[in-house]
Amino acid sequence: MSSLESQEFEVERANERFYRAFESLDIGQMESIWATDRPVKCIHPGWDVRSGWPAVRDSWVLIFNHTAGIRFEVTDVDIVVDGDLAWVTCVEHVRVSVEGEPQNNRILATNLYSKRPAGWLMIHHHGSPVFAGPSDR
Repeated sequence: MSSLESQEFEVERANERFYRAFESLDIGQMESIWATDRPVKCIHPGWDVRSGWPAVRDSWVLIFNHTAGIRFEVTDVDIVVDGDLAWVTCVEHVRVSVEGEPQNNRILATNLYSKRPAGWLMIHHHGSPVFAGPSDR
């Protein structure tokens, strides 16, 4: 495996840890995958940008406190590594239950990672909803 392939594999694992942390609804797990000592940003679908770890952390706490359960299937994963920066674009197929009713959503996501001594840590997450087109109905 080449060095670039090895780096892409590590970023892929970091991205998978992000989604497992999200599914856990546990702020400790979520915090462990972020570069909390760096300038970080997060844009949840329909939200304003959250800048800095305290604001990003508060957004996750709010989501976790109002979510009974969530599951992701991540597809169309594309990984680019450029030195100590990597970004992942993907489609999140999200299953949630709202007031007992199951809902399925698709979100286009971009996740940026910075290589740190502890490994690849997230510095930016941006999710945008995909609205159903005529072929999706």
